[in-house]
Amino acid sequence: MLLHTKIAELLSSTEVDRDVTVKGWVRTKRGNKNVAFIALNDGSIIHNIQIVAEVAKFPEELMKEITTGACLCVKGALVKSQGQGQSMEIQAKEIEVYGPADAETFPLQKKGHTMEFLREIAHLRPRTNTFGAVFRLRHHMAFAIHRFFNDKGFFYVHTPIITGSDAEGAGEMFHVTTMDLKNPPKNPDGSINYKEDFFEKETNLTVSGQLEGELAAMALGLIYTFGPTFRAENSNTPRHLAEFWMIEPEMAFYDINDNMDLAEEMLKYLIQYALDHAMSDLEFLNNMYDKELIARMKSVIEKPFTRLTYTEAIDVLKQQNAKFEFKVEWGTDLQKEHENYLVEHFNGPVILTGYPKNIKAFYMKQDDDGKTVRAMDVLFPWIGEIIGGSQREDNLEKLTTRMREMHIPEKEMSWYLDTRKFGSCPHAGFGLGFERLMLFVTGMTNIRDVMPFPRTPGNAEF
Repeated sequence: MLLHTKIAELLSSTEVDRDVTVKGWVRTKRGNKNVAFIALNDGSIIHNIQIVAEVAKFPEELMKEITTGACLCVKGALVKSQGQGQSMEIQAKEIEVYGPADAETFPLQKKGHTMEFLREIAHLRPRTNTFGAVFRLRHHMAFAIHRFFNDKGFFYVHTPIITGSDAEGAGEMFHVTTMDLKNPPKNPDGSINYKEDFFEKETNLTVSGQLEGELAAMALGLIYTFGPTFRAENSNTPRHLAEFWMIEPEMAFYDINDNMDLAEEMLKYLIQYALDHAMSDLEFLNNMYDKELIARMKSVIEKPFTRLTYTEAIDVLKQQNAKFEFKVEWGTDLQKEHENYLVEHFNGPVILTGYPKNIKAFYMKQDDDGKTVRAMDVLFPWIGEIIGGSQREDNLEKLTTRMREMHIPEKEMSWYLDTRKFGSCPHAGFGLGFERLMLFVTGMTNIRDVMPFPRTPGNAEF
């Protein structure tokens, strides 16, 4: 294979009048009987490079194969462009068509396509400007997450994808089995005999790596997980996926205030990283989809997040009850309309703490009042809740009592309770939904459009 240079490098180069080799896919082709102008893109940057080909220098059949979607290798001279819209262009000397594209059936032509249509051809949509930008940003954010935690002394821990526990106690999990579903082994009472299954117990795809992350934090101090999680919730909404990615740090010796500080620092770091490393993609998305995208991102990092208790938030919201579809009172689980109001009211991100224990998970640290827990939700412009976390309950007696109240079997969770029996300490953690972060930094309005191959009810294509 010939060595070649990425288009991103060529467009930023100051060294012109030299021979280069470039490879990529044709976005458009125009021209006349004398000259063809080919817009080539290789995915390294949102911008194309223009290939100028004198038609007489190339076989007629070759030029016919150069259509939108075709894959080319071009050798030629990199020169300053004489036309508008680009700084550099390549005057073609040799062109090889690696793979032609049927011009009549190739679905991505030079016209606007709806997001719904592009989801139907998710295997081809990365070739569009929009999804090229989104997926490059997804890479930048994933890399920045690892960099942030590494630089702060955290250790990356791989937690199980197959698990026998439900971290949230909410059900709605995907079952994992090797049994014959048409004829599963049965117990005398007619129930399924999971002792005959691969793991000899009922297992599922994980909804969270938190509980196992806590185990690691009790030995390594500061850890984080970053992996796929799954929820079998039959919700066909712009905010739900059946398969999504979570970032879940767990920190020994952190309290709820340390937890809030880390969450705010991390979010500001990630947004600044996107502004510093992906501005061309952000500018495209800002111009095409969301005129406030870049300004909204900058506003988040310019001032401290507002911090208030759940009780204080309810007092603010109750004054606006007439406006809400879902009325609020103390004990209410907040809806997206309430989260959006708080963010607008305080003109920026809000961190809520001190939630009623009855609407939160069993593992959250109980306050002395017996009514609230040291939970923490970060509410963001455009998104609503983007982070959920808490200081974890480190008292064995309080934890086991709460588990009994919520009918969580202690025997099956004995491994988790051991961390409270043997060297327990104050600790905290949170979960950041990666796709919700991606919605914020891309301006996309549907979570299916920030996941390369979204898994939703009735859809497991590609």
